[in-house]
Amino acid sequence: MKIKEGFILREIAGSQVVIAVGEATKIFNGMIQLNETSALLFGLLQKGCEEQDLIDAMTAEYDVDKDTAKQDVQEFVGSLKEANLLD
Repeated sequence: MKIKEGFILREIAGSQVVIAVGEATKIFNGMIQLNETSALLFGLLQKGCEEQDLIDAMTAEYDVDKDTAKQDVQEFVGSLKEANLLD
């Protein structure tokens, strides 16, 4: 999985947000505010990774069990798919 070209993560006024740039602005107008965990996952997805990589990153970074991490990752990835941000 990988974030589509033209979507970037930026810190604006202390908040992590995803914005569209270039051609991506034709299909997405606005921004998405992310929490710390979502920003971690988004950053990994910008490089390209699989679901298990995201789960492993969450369990390494936070005090969370694998089942909870898997559920959170699936929910986040589902939201990105709905917003058409994943290739």
